[in-house]
Amino acid sequence: MVKWQKPIQPESCQSIPEDRSLPVLPHIHARQVVRAVRRSQLREIVPLSDTTIYEMEQRGEFPRRFNLTPRCVVWDLAEVEAWVQARRNASSAGASEIAPGPDVRSRKTRPVKSDRG
Repeated sequence: MVKWQKPIQPESCQSIPEDRSLPVLPHIHARQVVRAVRRSQLREIVPLSDTTIYEMEQRGEFPRRFNLTPRCVVWDLAEVEAWVQARRNASSAGASEIAPGPDVRSRKTRPVKSDRG
């Protein structure tokens, strides 16, 4: 049969009164927690191809990736969510560009005739 005993505290810990809390370091609470997402998680958030994301990163239109390890590339989740929100706001305000549709009359195969009849 095992008897449980109250853990014995070292003498240095016994001298601290229980009602006195430990000092709070200001730099610990000021630091933001960065949540990183990998490529597969990014694809669930942003439905763009890897090439499109890479090209947008190069133009400065998408949050930059960074390496956690030599083989692990991640994005800052807060930056990605802020980017999505900015795109949503621009779309709601009508400030986002919409690409023109293709000119179907200039196709080489199965061109669309401009005049019906």
